[in-house]
Amino acid sequence: MRYHNITHDDMLNGDGLRVVLWLAGCSHCCKECQNPLTWDPNGGLEFDEAAKAEIFEQLDQDYISGITFSGGDPLHPANRVGVRELMAEIRQKYPDKTIWLYTGDTWEHILHYPCMQYVDVLVDGEFEADKKDVKLLWKGSSNQRVIDVQRSLGKTDPMAPVLWCRDYDRQIKV
Repeated sequence: MRYHNITHDDMLNGDGLRVVLWLAGCSHCCKECQNPLTWDPNGGLEFDEAAKAEIFEQLDQDYISGITFSGGDPLHPANRVGVRELMAEIRQKYPDKTIWLYTGDTWEHILHYPCMQYVDVLVDGEFEADKKDVKLLWKGSSNQRVIDVQRSLGKTDPMAPVLWCRDYDRQIKV
């Protein structure tokens, strides 16, 4: 698994103050993507113990709500195992911190991925430039969804996801 950056005290990529891991590798290659430099799975830096220690140092802070996995795409084949292992370790060590995941994949295609057991909130779907709306909360285009993963997995029919309770497509006053 490779990454491009670890952002501290982020307020834009999930609820609360967060640490964000920006992973390398994306096969969606969305038109007008905000991070095209992250598409190459061989780009960036090797995720190592120093990077993990940096994330854990941030998560140790009481004021940090949790971690967001973004990129690139955390569910790119080059990332899936490493992301799942890191999520498992974070969930075990920081059970009260939330885990958010951004992916170009859709819920219906990934709900059975092993890492979903650790994810609290999923922002799914490719960014679509013609549906871009800077007033949307947590997402870049109106086709994307902000999903409460654990409530969705607990349903009789998990194929119909539960939208995260704080995502009402609220307009952000600009």
